[in-house]
Amino acid sequence: MNVILLGAPGAGKGTQAEKIIAAYGLAHVSTGDILRKAVADGTLLGLEAKRYMDAGELVPDAVVIGLVESRIAEPDAESGFILDGFPRTEAQAEALDGALSEMGERIDAVVSIDVDPRVIVERLTSRRTCKACKKIHSLIADPPADPGTCDACGGELYQRDDDTEATVRNRLDVYERATAPLIDYYRDKALLHAIDGDRPVDVVFADVRAALGV
Repeated sequence: MNVILLGAPGAGKGTQAEKIIAAYGLAHVSTGDILRKAVADGTLLGLEAKRYMDAGELVPDAVVIGLVESRIAEPDAESGFILDGFPRTEAQAEALDGALSEMGERIDAVVSIDVDPRVIVERLTSRRTCKACKKIHSLIADPPADPGTCDACGGELYQRDDDTEATVRNRLDVYERATAPLIDYYRDKALLHAIDGDRPVDVVFADVRAALGV
């Protein structure tokens, strides 16, 4: 089973992806993780991607598509995968369809997690990331005992550049302009399942399972 997970930044895609992976044994293909690793490694691709990520802009298609194609060709994706953060534009969706067709694969379901933008701004601007272990804390949902210290390892917490309010709002604007048209694209293909993401995680996941039908 090959699944695409859609939703604005902060809609809870990562959490639902983890649950889907655990339940169905799918390979997790997260463009965010792929790109952040490239940034951390200091590669030329990573440095180029960082300029766009820090500004809340989309990384160019040519950069992302090659990374995704390579990732879904890896052995752990042979029994199925979940795409988290890709495609983000209709052009990417069309390129993905072409790449999968050449590989003898196809997308089986597209799950869209819908959350009010005001809730997303509150969620993302409250996130703090540990410099040491990379654990993400929410000052609202799971505040650390010490606002500046990671509960898991004692490392220093900081706000990522892409979690500032100005950048979050820009990311949402970018999503609305470029990614929202994917809703119609996949609805026309009878693959789309829209789910209300502004509810408890397990309630959302129950609807995700029902949508996947397995």
